[in-house]
Amino acid sequence: MRFSPGEMKMEKILFVAVGGAVGSSLRYLLAGWGQRLIASPFPLGTMLVNILGCLAIGFLATALSGPLLVREHWRIAILVGVLGGFTTFSSFCWETVSLGGDGQFALAGLNVLAQNALGLTAAWVGARLAQAIFGL
Repeated sequence: MRFSPGEMKMEKILFVAVGGAVGSSLRYLLAGWGQRLIASPFPLGTMLVNILGCLAIGFLATALSGPLLVREHWRIAILVGVLGGFTTFSSFCWETVSLGGDGQFALAGLNVLAQNALGLTAAWVGARLAQAIFGL
């Protein structure tokens, strides 16, 4: 059976969607478990998820593009779907490591600075916007 390019793209999207549901569910369970380990406002659960996600994407992105070759749909389902649903922080970290590995140290540094500064600023602006709109 042959698939048209549009069908192939839809199949990849389905793989990502299913993987994302798995990753999001795992994040919810693991972050909650990690947070219950300590009685503190420190977000240990989120930190645990981010660290495990970074470890997983570093290992899997390397392994699945070399010694453990898998069908592209499965690689995308795992790296984009499961790990993207688990934590996008892992993608950010892997992209930064990849830039550094390619010798693009300035872009790696810019990625770290820009994403952190802009992300924190956007979260702050979003919170202020919601407060203004809803009178909080």
